[in-house]
Amino acid sequence: MTTEAKICGIKTREALDAAIEGGAGYIGLVFYSKSPRHLEVDEACSLAEYARGKVKIVALTVDADDAVLRKIIDEVAPDFLQLHGHETPERVAAIKQKFRRPVIKAIPVATPDDAARAHDYANVADLILFDAKAPPGATLPGGNGVAFDWLALEDVSRPFMLSGGLTPKTVTNAIRITGAGAVDVSSGVESAPGVKDPELIRRFLRAVKTAKQA
Repeated sequence: MTTEAKICGIKTREALDAAIEGGAGYIGLVFYSKSPRHLEVDEACSLAEYARGKVKIVALTVDADDAVLRKIIDEVAPDFLQLHGHETPERVAAIKQKFRRPVIKAIPVATPDDAARAHDYANVADLILFDAKAPPGATLPGGNGVAFDWLALEDVSRPFMLSGGLTPKTVTNAIRITGAGAVDVSSGVESAPGVKDPELIRRFLRAVKTAKQA
């Protein structure tokens, strides 16, 4: 089974080039003002146009309302919407119906019971992303550089994307343990919050390719 990789929180052409040239399947553009990876829509448009046709474009939002989603859809035209907030299954279904885009739903995980929440979204999300549950006091729902016990996913049977504290050094083992069909990295390829390091991106993608061969 081939494992795909998503480089999330892209903000520069240099980081985007590293992701594309390294063979990433997805890049993530973040629309969440509290995040150091946040982009204004006009900034995202330029990156999306450059990436279009080379890699799948994911727009990450957190409990966004319809007006925000409409602006992103109309101007950025992402391939996927990633919902990283407290969106209920009903909200996910409504977003899919209204905006006609595949949806990635993030599920925060610390225990197997958390992972089991994915069942609630089985019929509405196109892909589940398991991310580490944010630590107490965190202002971001993801991108905190925190991993979780991957054995919490032991009973998950449907394809999923894995996130949470992944780095070039840990991703190979994460894929071997979980069997993840896709992995998602953000802070693990940064030199500072929100600052992507092209060399770390390249190293991460090489590690994912190595895991495919394991």
